[in-house]
Amino acid sequence: MSIELKGISKKFGEVTAVNSVNFSVNDGELVGLLGPSGGGKTTVLRMIAGLELPTEGDIFIRGQRVNDVPVQQRNIGFVFQSYALFKNMSVFKNIAFGLKIKKWKKADAETRVAELIQLFGLSGLEKRFPHQLSGGQRQRVAIARALAPKPSVLLLDEPFGAVDAKIRQELREWLVTLHHDLNVTTIFVTHDQEEAMEVSNRIVIFSKGNLEQIGTPREVYEQPANEFVARFVGVMNVLDTEVRGGVARLNELQFPSNGHADGARLRIGFRPYAVQVSNDLSLLPYRAVLRHTFFLGILLRLELELPSGLIVRSRMTKEEYAQQGLEDGREVSFQIKNYRVLASDAAALAPELELQYQPPPTMGENI
Repeated sequence: MSIELKGISKKFGEVTAVNSVNFSVNDGELVGLLGPSGGGKTTVLRMIAGLELPTEGDIFIRGQRVNDVPVQQRNIGFVFQSYALFKNMSVFKNIAFGLKIKKWKKADAETRVAELIQLFGLSGLEKRFPHQLSGGQRQRVAIARALAPKPSVLLLDEPFGAVDAKIRQELREWLVTLHHDLNVTTIFVTHDQEEAMEVSNRIVIFSKGNLEQIGTPREVYEQPANEFVARFVGVMNVLDTEVRGGVARLNELQFPSNGHADGARLRIGFRPYAVQVSNDLSLLPYRAVLRHTFFLGILLRLELELPSGLIVRSRMTKEEYAQQGLEDGREVSFQIKNYRVLASDAAALAPELELQYQPPPTMGENI
C-alpha cells in the first residue's frame, strides 16, 4: 500500500472542510480526486503532502505514519495549479532545483535533468525561462521538477486547469503515457469529470467534505453510489415519481414500483444512452418532440420534450441519427430501456437494485 488515510478530518475554525475520510492508494496507481469546488479534494491532497495538518485521523505513506513528518521528509513531489516555476531560472535550473536542495552530486543531477528533459519532450528549451514557454511546456517543466528527486508519490493539484482545451487533451494523454512508463504512484485533483474518467485508474469523489464513492471510472458511471454521484459524473435524467396503483408515475412515464407502497416517492435515474429513440411513431411506447440536438463529435445528445413539457435526454451516434432521418421539431417515439431507483445523497445504492425495464400493461396510456 503506497498511501492510506484513516479517519482524516480537517476543520478551519468552525468549518469542516474534510469529514472522516478513509481511502487507500496502491503502489503505481493513478488516482483522481474529483468533486465540485469546496468539496475537500484539494485539502486532502495538501494533507497528504504535509502542507496542511489533519485535525483528526492518520496518514500513512508506505506504512509509515506521517502526521508529524515535515514536508521535506515525506519524499513527495507536488505540482501546484499555478505551476510555481521560478521566473528567474531557466528550464534546466527549475528542474534541477530540488536536486540542489537535496545536495545531489553535480554530475548526477545534470544526468537526471537531461533524462527528464528528453523524456518530457523539452529538448532545445533548456535555457529558456518560464515566460518564454507555452502553458503546456510550463506544466511539463513543473512535473519534471517534481519528479526529479525520484519521489515515491506524485501529487498534482488541478494540473491542466490553466491551459486551453486542446493542450489540456494533449497533456491528459501525455500524463497517462508518462505514468505507464514511470509507474509512480500519482494522485491528482480535478473538478473535470471527463478528465478524471479518461486519466484515472480509480476515482475518489468528494462533496461538501464527504467521500461519496471510490471506484473505477466505469463503476462510478454505471453504479453510482447515490444521486449526487449519478448527477455529477456524466449526464443523468432524474425523475421524481410517485407510486400509484403499483406503478411509479410521472406524467406520461411509468415504471414498475418493485414492491413500494402507494404514495411512496421514488427518484428514478437513467443515462441518456438508455433512452431509445425512433422516427417510427408506432414502434415505441412514448411520444415526444425532438426539441434540440447537441453535436458532441461522434455522439449526439437529443433533448426530447414530452406532451406534458417534461424533458428527457437521449444519446446516439451520428450514424444512427442519419439512418433514422431525425430532425429537430419532429415527433418521435421512445422508450427507456433500463433505469435505477436512486438512493438519497447519504445512502449507498446497491448494484443489484439496477432494474431492467419491462413496460407495464398500461404503458401506452397517458396519466
